[in-house]
Amino acid sequence: MNRPRLQQIIAQDQPDTDSGPNQKTRMDVWHRQTVQAGGMVASGSNRNTDRNSGTRRLRIATWNICWFASLFDDQDRLVADDGSSGLYGVTRRRQAEAIARVIARIDADLLAIIEAPNTGKTQSTTRALTRFANTADIRQTGGLTGFPSETEQEIALLFDPARIKARHVPVGAPLGEEAAATANPDPAPRFDSVYPLDLDGDGEIDLHRFSKPPLEAEVRIDGHEIPVRLIAVHAKSKAPHGAQSERDAARISLLNRRKQLAQCAWLRARLDQHLTDGDHVIALGDFNDGPGLDKYERVFGRSGIEIVAAPDSPASMQMRTPFLVPPRPSRGRPATARFFSRQKDGFINALIDFVMLSPDLYRQTRPAWRIWHPFDDAECYEDERLRRDLLDASDHFPVTVDLDWPGTL
Repeated sequence: MNRPRLQQIIAQDQPDTDSGPNQKTRMDVWHRQTVQAGGMVASGSNRNTDRNSGTRRLRIATWNICWFASLFDDQDRLVADDGSSGLYGVTRRRQAEAIARVIARIDADLLAIIEAPNTGKTQSTTRALTRFANTADIRQTGGLTGFPSETEQEIALLFDPARIKARHVPVGAPLGEEAAATANPDPAPRFDSVYPLDLDGDGEIDLHRFSKPPLEAEVRIDGHEIPVRLIAVHAKSKAPHGAQSERDAARISLLNRRKQLAQCAWLRARLDQHLTDGDHVIALGDFNDGPGLDKYERVFGRSGIEIVAAPDSPASMQMRTPFLVPPRPSRGRPATARFFSRQKDGFINALIDFVMLSPDLYRQTRPAWRIWHPFDDAECYEDERLRRDLLDASDHFPVTVDLDWPGTL
């Protein structure tokens, strides 16, 4: 039967290894070309100033807001009191204030929120978000969610309805376990179903699921007739939660890495469909992965984010981001999250949140990316209030990309 295997996916066009100080990998060249063509850093404000006739600046963002759900009661009412939030040492009132100010400051026209408030028997993610937006007096009052999560952490969009129209448009057919056992299942089934993939090359097909199905949205901007296909993602965490020993931690980490890679392969299959059809695509969110994050990447040959971005594919099939940079001792690397490690008794920076553009958007909208890191971004660091808000709002930091819209599309 013609079934995908993980080894086939991760083995395709492996990047060259670094054999010397002057040796450039294809990833380095890809990164340099992206930076030169797109630009790395956007300005702090988003005033939508006309650059030429019919073109306005558009800001797209992703932000994992740590345990946003803890700020709402069972009726989606904001609980901004002195009780503990999901962040250590931060009250619910302080986190709510910080979130509101950061959203206002980054001033995105569309923000993908990862770990958005819960949807349940009496709760609604969009109701909680729109209430929060009205309380915070921000312009992003439109809300959208997709398939509900199995956890209390949802994926949602918050946007300015004066510029953005968005609707949930899942792609692919639902795939059940029986259909997955057939010879030729859908190569990219709907994200709330199952994905058949041989993880370990033993010839046995494993069925994979998203506990947090990606949000697929059709987004129309400023009434533009051609929509953008947006996919917001919260991929599997590789952290060995519940491990009882170092050996147990290694076992769980390896298992989680396989699950995360399978999810990225599923997402890549969907991107292949969109790019083949010539769609404008934005993929963004918390991928819980980046190049060179842990030793298990060496086991599988490449990271999940490289599977999604496919930097070694033909140019027409690559998803672009300037932050896909392998680490080197002589070169600093960007980071989008900051976690406290009891083992190291200190903080660890990680590059796991991304906004990626399809080739047409990348070439024709003059993109400028920015990570709003409280210490690595000079403007954020120098603004004491913003720096404190970023630290108190979440353990992740916003990632934005500014686009000339509609540019030359």
